[in-house]
Amino acid sequence: MISCQTFQKVLENNPSKRLQCQLPPVTVEGDRMEKKRLSKALAAAGVASRRACEEMIFRGKVSVNGKVVIVPQTLVSWETDQIRVDDLPIKGEDKKYYYILNKPHGYICSNTRVGTKKIILDLFEPLETRLFTVGRLDRDTTGLLLVTNDGHFANRVIHPSSNLTKEYIVKTEQEISSEHLKAIAKGTYIEDTWIKPVRVSKVRKGTVKVVVKEGKKREVRLLVQNAGLDILELSRVRIGGLQLGNLPIGTFREMTETEKLVIFS
Repeated sequence: MISCQTFQKVLENNPSKRLQCQLPPVTVEGDRMEKKRLSKALAAAGVASRRACEEMIFRGKVSVNGKVVIVPQTLVSWETDQIRVDDLPIKGEDKKYYYILNKPHGYICSNTRVGTKKIILDLFEPLETRLFTVGRLDRDTTGLLLVTNDGHFANRVIHPSSNLTKEYIVKTEQEISSEHLKAIAKGTYIEDTWIKPVRVSKVRKGTVKVVVKEGKKREVRLLVQNAGLDILELSRVRIGGLQLGNLPIGTFREMTETEKLVIFS
């Protein structure tokens, strides 16, 4: 993804492009009108995490007052500006919802359905507000998943600066040996980067616990498979200080105020 800083330099060096991306004039009533960056406003409205909102803006999916805007730093106000994503109107900041879900097998973490594939939001129907997942678990992975409409909260959870570890329980077809543990702990290449888990430990004969921090796509699955093990089940049981607990699979509940803090502890 192009960074905001890089995009600014492109605009500075190409005045013609800057003119094409300018926001149409906005009427401001004195100093009472609060204006926010477009990406921040969309995140606060529950469209997605701030990073995902920036990607939507860069891809030309967002319009303000009828014109496509591709600069995330554009200042907007809910009182005076009409903002649309994929040509759907965004009304403003809604009440915030925070859910803990025990994700079942076979669901994908996406707001867009591909064919007949089941998506996480099917579990929350009927929807009263726009929700999205905080990060992702692949289709075959179960366990702890956060679902919200608070883009700022989501961004804080997934941002590397929060330094949150994630714990997974993996059941394998083979009995786990010390060689398997060493191979997992050694790490593997994922997306052209050498990734090592934070901690690896054997739970029982065919079960291993893997703690990671990087958050790369299918990270734990690849670490275990590249160690020569066939995975039967893969489940996330912890994010930061937040434990999944005994929540039945396929069900969800609201997060408590304490849990919203505990996750960062």
